[in-house]
Amino acid sequence: MKAYRGYDGKLRLFRPDCNTRRMLISAKRIALPIFDPGDLEKLIFKLLEVGCPNFLPASDPGKFIYLRPTIIGTHCRLGVSVLKEAMLFILAAYMPELSEPQNGMRLFASKNDEVRAWPGGHGFAKVGANYGPTLPALEEAKTRGYDQILWLFGPEDRVTECGGSNFFIIWRSKEGVLKLQTAPLDDKLILDGVVRQSILELAKDRLCDHVDGTMAVVAEEQFTMAEVSKAMSEGRVVEAFTCGTAYFVCPISTISYEGKDFVTPMACGNSGRFTALFKEWLSDIFYGQVQHPWALPVDEK
Repeated sequence: MKAYRGYDGKLRLFRPDCNTRRMLISAKRIALPIFDPGDLEKLIFKLLEVGCPNFLPASDPGKFIYLRPTIIGTHCRLGVSVLKEAMLFILAAYMPELSEPQNGMRLFASKNDEVRAWPGGHGFAKVGANYGPTLPALEEAKTRGYDQILWLFGPEDRVTECGGSNFFIIWRSKEGVLKLQTAPLDDKLILDGVVRQSILELAKDRLCDHVDGTMAVVAEEQFTMAEVSKAMSEGRVVEAFTCGTAYFVCPISTISYEGKDFVTPMACGNSGRFTALFKEWLSDIFYGQVQHPWALPVDEK
């Protein structure tokens, strides 16, 4: 998660309750000792109360600091067993803005012999085992001139995630109905991203007012890369983007699939229109431009 220094001088955390609940789910999945998410949230607030007047001074608004609550086993012996002891700590670090690659993010669709997650596995949990095995594929993609992997699953090439971020597509049906779509959570292949959930909620609440009179559909449904490539060939894809705490909301410009580069429209030049809209809505919440219950103020000492 991130803490944001608002333009009004206040420090805010974005939906910390969602982050701490997800950490508990992740800890349970790999048999780490459980904890009270509310207590972890209090610990994070206390860290910010003490440290952020120096880390993110009120005199320098519009900045953020990245927070990574972490839990590792500290059992006294080696072996394969359920851990009885663990250490929970919080890392805080500055990081660059990652949401503006030049000309949009270029994705390379994963190969048939590569898989990031599988049913019954731990793709839904925020654990290191979801990320390390993906790095060789990412390195290969970068040598080919791409920025990230679009992870596909199964013989039908279902679209799941983009690297460690959630993937969204905005496209029209053959009948012309505009749809915002992302992969579902029910098969536990993807991470329940906090930014993902926020975009879905904002879209359901606000999107129809910004679609020039066309009713938009917001869907968490399976879709395949074959369907995406066909829609691109037919001109029905409006835009695509990836989102997460690190990358925030990042436009997609290209998807390489089966040896062909499919170009994703970016109506605003360096972004799609709705991608830019989601970024604006969320940034306004992060930095206190609008008051919203998702952004919780920190009572600094």
